[in-house]
Amino acid sequence: MKTAGVVLLLLWFGQVVIAAHNPDVKTTNTGKDAVQQSDIHTVLREMSILIAQQGEQLKCTKTQLEAVQKKAEDMENRLRDSESLVNQLKTENKVQSADLNATVTAVSDLKRERAQSRVSFSAILLGEGSREHSGVDTLVFQLPITNIGNAYNRQDGKFRAPIRGVYWFAVYIYGHGRKTHSVGVSLRKNGEHVAIAYAVQPSGGINTSNGASLLLEKGDQVWVQVWPGALVFDNYNKHTTFSGHLLFAM
Repeated sequence: MKTAGVVLLLLWFGQVVIAAHNPDVKTTNTGKDAVQQSDIHTVLREMSILIAQQGEQLKCTKTQLEAVQKKAEDMENRLRDSESLVNQLKTENKVQSADLNATVTAVSDLKRERAQSRVSFSAILLGEGSREHSGVDTLVFQLPITNIGNAYNRQDGKFRAPIRGVYWFAVYIYGHGRKTHSVGVSLRKNGEHVAIAYAVQPSGGINTSNGASLLLEKGDQVWVQVWPGALVFDNYNKHTTFSGHLLFAM
């Protein structure tokens, strides 16, 4: 509305100015001209006031626009900061996930190593009845007392190393004394003789034993074999045993 009024005033002022400079227009009333000039000054003052008000409004509008623009820039900066923070959190999450996976893998490997390092067994030659053994390649100790790690096989009497390490083995042998036969066994590693438990006497009961620490690779086998020409006895009293356990891994 203010703009429309300004336009009308400008149009009217233009007509007055044209009339003042047109030689064909004649004024006949000097008092009336004075009144018109006074009105013109009044209109000019009002126009100046309106222009000043419009200028103030433009300044205010400009200030508001600048504030809106600054607010928009601040929001844009915050959005960029938020995106940067999200990307940083994603990166940190990936790193943490990788570290967690590595930790889980390490724990699993440690548990597996600990399980593999728990190796120990003891087995009795005869579970029941009584029997004298001779002329056999491998003594099968039929009754495991313990078999932690399941490295001893009661089907063939052989121990198989689950991991590389140093193992301790011991054999305790019983037999009857005779003039014609000894009591003895051979502790063997992969078929090679390692140590002997051996005794001879003409009568009575005979006890003999031996043991050894062996460095075994994974899959190496250890067993007990009757010594050539010897006899080994066992019964329900469980005289004859074969034992072994892992001392430490290598």
